[in-house]
Amino acid sequence: MSFGEFVRRNRERGVLVVQPRMGFSDPRVMRAGLVATRDARATTVGTLTLDSYTRVGDHGSAARALRDGVALNGYPIVAHPPDTTRRMLGGVRSDAFPVQVRHGSPRPLDIFAAMAAAGLGDTEGGPVSYCLPYGRAPLDESVANWRASCRLLLESAVEPHLETFGGCMMGQLCPPSQLVAISALEGLFFRQQGVRSISVSYAQQTNPAQDREAVHALRGLCARLLPDVDWHVVVYTYMGMYPRTAGGALGLLTGAATLALSTGAERLIVKTVAESQRIPTIAENVAALEHAAGVPAGAAPEPAAAAGGEVYQEAYAMVEAVLNCDADVGNALVQAFKRGLLDIPYCVHPDNAGRARSYITADGRLRWADTGSLPLAGGGGAARRGGLTSAEFMSALTYVQNRYDTEAMAARSSAALPYVFPGRII
Repeated sequence: MSFGEFVRRNRERGVLVVQPRMGFSDPRVMRAGLVATRDARATTVGTLTLDSYTRVGDHGSAARALRDGVALNGYPIVAHPPDTTRRMLGGVRSDAFPVQVRHGSPRPLDIFAAMAAAGLGDTEGGPVSYCLPYGRAPLDESVANWRASCRLLLESAVEPHLETFGGCMMGQLCPPSQLVAISALEGLFFRQQGVRSISVSYAQQTNPAQDREAVHALRGLCARLLPDVDWHVVVYTYMGMYPRTAGGALGLLTGAATLALSTGAERLIVKTVAESQRIPTIAENVAALEHAAGVPAGAAPEPAAAAGGEVYQEAYAMVEAVLNCDADVGNALVQAFKRGLLDIPYCVHPDNAGRARSYITADGRLRWADTGSLPLAGGGGAARRGGLTSAEFMSALTYVQNRYDTEAMAARSSAALPYVFPGRII
């Protein structure tokens, strides 16, 4: 059973698939993490999150770390022989428990080759979303590398599944319409390379109502743009500065699960109570999976928002402008960034125009402060405010963190109960 089919069958049963972001350099520990994920009280898929050396192509340093017994912050799939990875997955990965590789590289060809050699075909990223936020690799080079990588995977895997990371650009402060547009565009890029099993992403932002509108907009756009592929929606728990209290972290995770359930999303990427402190343990990842799986579904998923919604209209305008640049989606993305038709707020990559800015409104919505050359009429539905002051910028960065920590501390105070973060009292 393919990755996409596994997710689809569970959603048809009304079950949300939950997934950790977990990676360890020692194959024995990695296997233990996968087994614990599989055995959690939840419907799960496994994750091999790769280490930082492998993400940037420094495979020599990854190999030296393995030789010297130095623990890395992920699984170095290129440095490990394919047989090592196969043995680590043996008896764990199955039709009932798919495993996805998560990496973060604008040049994933070596990673995809190692995956194929180990019999793996399910991964994520994208030519934009794994280029602009993560380094200085030129966007046109990333596009070319992702084209070659998709071809390699299609030639090697039975049925590869690619998940766009486009809905998570910068983790925070990118207005939802652009997240939706880039996620849909990377999905189109994968489709144009010949991939027929795709997931499109959206990361929880600052306002639950706006997030629901965004997921519906993403669904509506993909129904229009990807009618001939098997696709599903994956929601990410907030990717920005995370709450520092256990109660705040669990509250935010509950909100992400509620977002996924209320919009009919098929899969959820969880985060743990330890995210703001350190790399989570296996037990903390399992606790997060089980917490998310235990969030009540409530009423049936809301009907999709009408195409007249602001997020949909802005996203559609950006997608249309990009596709008018070139018939090749990869070339179109490169041209769009050169012309500022796509412009990620606060992203300092050389290929990003850097003129667009965002801000958080009094009711917590993420809006455009300055649209630069984005193809949005009327300033993207909001009055232009110019640039943020440094104090406003820091307030925006910590908005979600402070909100959920404050709510958790208020609940703690009213309950008059001890409040415990793993390992210490807060």
